[in-house]
Amino acid sequence: MHTQNEKITVEALVHTPLSKVWAYWTDPAHIVHWNAASDDWHTTRSENDVRVGGAFSARMEAKDGSVGFDFAGTYTEVVPEKYLVYQLGDMREVEVVFTEQEGGVRVTETFDAEHENSPDMQKTGWQAILDRFKAYVEESEQKAG
Repeated sequence: MHTQNEKITVEALVHTPLSKVWAYWTDPAHIVHWNAASDDWHTTRSENDVRVGGAFSARMEAKDGSVGFDFAGTYTEVVPEKYLVYQLGDMREVEVVFTEQEGGVRVTETFDAEHENSPDMQKTGWQAILDRFKAYVEESEQKAG
């Protein structure tokens, strides 16, 4: 059995400048386009107040309407274009770090594991969302550029 304190990390290198990566990560108009672990899920609405004490919420639902939940929390640390730390409703903590490097920005998410699903399943799901973020940002920037 895994414990609440177990940390899981996922990461992706996004081939886009830092200011744009930050905007795609934090703007609700973009979040609804990438925040899903698979094609049969989507985010129907998103709110994001990116400041210490600010709240965020994303309504994630199966496209067939069979199930859904609110992914929500409160920011405890915010350094724009550097990192975010937030606490989920169940008190788990998530840290997102944005690191500029040659070729783009490495986005690293480290989160406290929960008890309902195996750590491997959690890592796979969070990595899938991060991979969709990367694809959405890079595709959007290609279309724009």
